[in-house]
Amino acid sequence: MDADACPGPIKEILYRAARRAKVPLTLVANHALRTPPSPLIRSVQVAGGFDVADDYIAEHVGTGDLVITADIPLAAAVIGNGCRVLDPRGELYTSDNIGERHQLRNFMQELRSSGVATGGPPPLSPRDRQSFANSLDRLLTEAAR
Repeated sequence: MDADACPGPIKEILYRAARRAKVPLTLVANHALRTPPSPLIRSVQVAGGFDVADDYIAEHVGTGDLVITADIPLAAAVIGNGCRVLDPRGELYTSDNIGERHQLRNFMQELRSSGVATGGPPPLSPRDRQSFANSLDRLLTEAAR
């Protein structure tokens, strides 16, 4: 999981899911993370710098892994490696939709670069948390089959 910008409530959902489903969870960030004591949950601290955590994740995931991130370039990279990608609002990124998301991200970045104030994403709502939890549960159930 790309833990640098992942909201705390989403991490809590992931901790509970890892323990319930008995699946390993690795959080990657460029700062120290506090995680609950569990042999299933670990954190990896990488050096600071642009895309260092993303690069680590892309290099260490394998086919069938589930990556949690809102970072579109990282999502595109790991989808290409056979991973499934879920964003913290519950949207599943796939090879069918990641190109469109990447184009939109680049367009918004161009707008910001030209001085247009685009604002950021809205705060994570209870509905977003529920959508994430439902999507995660569905993916973990599928993987267990």
